Amino acid sequence: MPGGRLTQRERQQIALGLADGLAYAEIARRLERPTSTVTREVMRNGGPSAYRADLAHRASEQRAHRRRQAPPRVPQTPPQVHGRDAGAVRAYEEMFTALLMSQGLPRMMARVLTRLYTTDAGSLTASELARHLQVSPASVSKAIAFLEGQGLVRREREEGRRERYVVDDDVWYQSMMASARGTAQLADTARQGVGILGQGTPAATRLENIARFVDFVSEAIARAAEQAREVLHTKPEEG
Repeated sequence: MPGGRLTQRERQQIALGLADGLAYAEIARRLERPTSTVTREVMRNGGPSAYRADLAHRASEQRAHRRRQAPPRVPQTPPQVHGRDAGAVRAYEEMFTALLMSQGLPRMMARVLTRLYTTDAGSLTASELARHLQVSPASVSKAIAFLEGQGLVRREREEGRRERYVVDDDVWYQSMMASARGTAQLADTARQGVGILGQGTPAATRLENIARFVDFVSEAIARAAEQAREVLHTKPEEG
């Protein structure tokens, strides 16, 4: 299986695969590369609709040149608790980040959310996030603002002015309920078009069917979230 940096030919194959509508996993299989490698490559260079092989390769060469010019930096690996393997944890964080990116989350937001998920405390300060991700506090602040707007994190103020960013047991429940509300709003908007376009016309019928479908999905999401909410507060049984 090939390793190391992607070649220009591989980037051209990625561009062709995207143009053909292939999934990241299929493109990766043809290249004999991990799916996460292809996902990171595409999301780092404009996403599937804007990816250009020549521009991506040039950007990669420029990054490599800057790394060669920069003084070597010794990564600070914090001691691992519970006997965890630091390398395995890093690899898992990269995989989780790539998954979140493939679902539409911007890279920095995905990195911040992954780090919060994989921290035992479920909360970190801006400086802790910046230190672990090796980015600026401003980048962390921007990512948190986005994630907070999506209902995926919340803030807690400690003594003094320092804030902690938290993912708690109810974050996914709140996110699901927000999704259900947004879906219900789509149904309401679709129904408004029925009267405007004329009851019984093909366009109005299409919108009415969309509204009925979306209503069903919205109610199912909300009902399932309510029924499963206690799972978020349950400690898994040890086998």
